[in-house]
Amino acid sequence: QVQLVESGGGLVQAGGSLRLSCVASVRTFSGFSMGWFRQAPGKEREFVAAITWSGGVTYYTDSVKGRFTISRDNAKNTVSLQMNSLKPEDTSVYYCAAVRPFSSVWDTSMYEYWGQGTQVTVSS
Repeated sequence: QVQLVESGGGLVQAGGSLRLSCVASVRTFSGFSMGWFRQAPGKEREFVAAITWSGGVTYYTDSVKGRFTISRDNAKNTVSLQMNSLKPEDTSVYYCAAVRPFSSVWDTSMYEYWGQGTQVTVSS
């Protein structure tokens, strides 16, 4: 069983920055690739970024490339999402999730474990 707890959400003005963190309660954190997703009201949950179990490869949706950076610290069971140059359209609930290695990191249905989400609101 894996429990994921996100933190770091909040209200920020457009152009500002936030850093989201997700702590996993699991012995074998390095046994999972990790992803960040977001869901705005009335919309489907969408992929934002992912990082492989070793941290060697990262993936981003086009709309956040160059603005967001995903990273992980396996010694601390933590995955983070640094969000810079935030835009009002980034407003969503952000979720971290865990997926087995060699599974598609883009596919929401492949993720086995999810956090409860943290709200990010970007004002214009």
